[in-house]
Amino acid sequence: MNKPKITIIDYQASNLRSVQKALEANGAKAEISDKPEIIAKSDAIVFPGQGAIDPSMKKLNEKNLIEVIQSYISSNKPFLGICLGLQLLFESSDEGEANCLGVLEGKSKLFPKSVKTPHMGWNQIQINIQNPLFDGIKSNSYFYFVHSYYALPKNNTIISSETDYGVKFCSSIVKNNLMGVQFHPEKSGPNGLKIYNNFINFIKSGKI
Repeated sequence: MNKPKITIIDYQASNLRSVQKALEANGAKAEISDKPEIIAKSDAIVFPGQGAIDPSMKKLNEKNLIEVIQSYISSNKPFLGICLGLQLLFESSDEGEANCLGVLEGKSKLFPKSVKTPHMGWNQIQINIQNPLFDGIKSNSYFYFVHSYYALPKNNTIISSETDYGVKFCSSIVKNNLMGVQFHPEKSGPNGLKIYNNFINFIKSGKI
C-alpha cells in the first residue's frame, strides 16, 4: 500500500484542515468527508473533535454516521480518535445527556474544581503500553492539550498513556485496531507529526 486512503470524519466539531495537512505531509491520501459510503471504503479513519458532547452526537445522528462508525471499528480497520473523538468512543459523558458511541466501556469526567479548566497547553504523557502509535516516542514527551473532560475507561488495560493534571488521567488508549489520543497531534510539533507517521505505517503494515 503506497498511499493509504484515510478519511477524516466531518461532523462540524473541529478544524479538520490542519489534520488533513499533517496526514498528507506524512504520505497519506487524506479526505475530509461526512459521506457514509466514502467512510466505509477507507483504509483507515481519523476522528478528530473539539467541543461539546450533545451537539456532536446530534450532528453524527443527523448525518447517519453513528452506525457507520460503530461498524467500521468492528471491521477491524485502523481507527484513530482525537480529543473529543476519543471521548465519544465511550458510553457517556458527565458533560451531557446524550449516549455516546459506546464502542468502549466507560465515560468522560470533568476535571476537579481544584484545577483550571480547560486543561490547555503542553503536558507530558507517561507511556503504559508501547504500541505502534508510540514508535520512536519516549515516555514523558510533551504534547498539546485542550480539554475540560477526560476519558475514564472501565477497562484500565486499554490505557496506553496517562498524564497528570490535578488527577492522573487517560491521555491515550489502544485496543487492537482502535486507537485514541486526548492531545492534538497536529498541534504538538515533531512528536505530533511522528504520531501521524506511526499511524500511517500501522495502516501500511496491515498488522491488527
